Amino acid sequence: MATLRDTDFIDLPVFVKGKVRNVYDLGDSLLMVVTDRISAFDVVFDECIPDKGKVLSSISAFWFDFTKDVIPNHVITTDPKEYPMGLDKYEKELRGRSMLVKKVNMLPAECIVRGYLEGSALKEYKAKGTVGGMKMPEGLRQGDKLPEPLFTPSTKADEGHDINITYEQLIDLLGQEDAKALKDAALALYTKVSEYALTRGLILADTKFEFGKIDGKLVVADEMFTPDSSRFWDLSDYEPGRAQKSFDKQYLREWLETLDWDKTYPAPTLPEEIINKTAEKYRECYRLLTGKELA
Repeated sequence: MATLRDTDFIDLPVFVKGKVRNVYDLGDSLLMVVTDRISAFDVVFDECIPDKGKVLSSISAFWFDFTKDVIPNHVITTDPKEYPMGLDKYEKELRGRSMLVKKVNMLPAECIVRGYLEGSALKEYKAKGTVGGMKMPEGLRQGDKLPEPLFTPSTKADEGHDINITYEQLIDLLGQEDAKALKDAALALYTKVSEYALTRGLILADTKFEFGKIDGKLVVADEMFTPDSSRFWDLSDYEPGRAQKSFDKQYLREWLETLDWDKTYPAPTLPEEIINKTAEKYRECYRLLTGKELA
């Protein structure tokens, strides 16, 4: 099965190259391409995960369309035949794993919504009894549903890890109006998608968004509700008090934790079994969320 590790065949200025995505500058728009590279613990692996880029891009496209009544987004088209500057000749390579988007003035915050107690929220709760600086009831277990979805922003770090901040710190960063607009939009998006996910047998435990402005109007951009930006759990297997069965690279992370690896470059070699099982986790997430097989 063919994988796409890089996009050197595109002879256009690189806007940004991330761990997984390559973004090209088309003047008044951007071309976002999701490769099959995978990273864990901030290290990119030599091996690729088949179809991972298609899953991430196609899920984002699905959600951008699904939530456009909640807030506008930056998508122009996901059809390579409609791409400008001769890019349509790469239709085969780009179909399903790319989108043409408007340029956005991004706001310097990650917007995280948590509906369940896991990850850094669980660590904070165990240490202080709070989540995002907000006092929580006593006796919550790993994976428990929170009394209500919580908006817990963080800073956007160019390198290293993002730093969690309080809503009051977000107001200091962006101003009262923009901070409230981000909080309201993030909670509305989480509510709509988490309710839909339950009908598909999935729990949306938490997710993160990035917002920006086009002509002064707030839009959601980057990616949305993908297995790389969200925790989706299997509803039928849900049992608080332990780690949940998830549809993301958690499977890969758990395998890596069994190794004698210090989580710095170079990454260990991934066995074929781990590659294939990780790929199937991503495909299964797409299948469950959209009700369709990956094209």
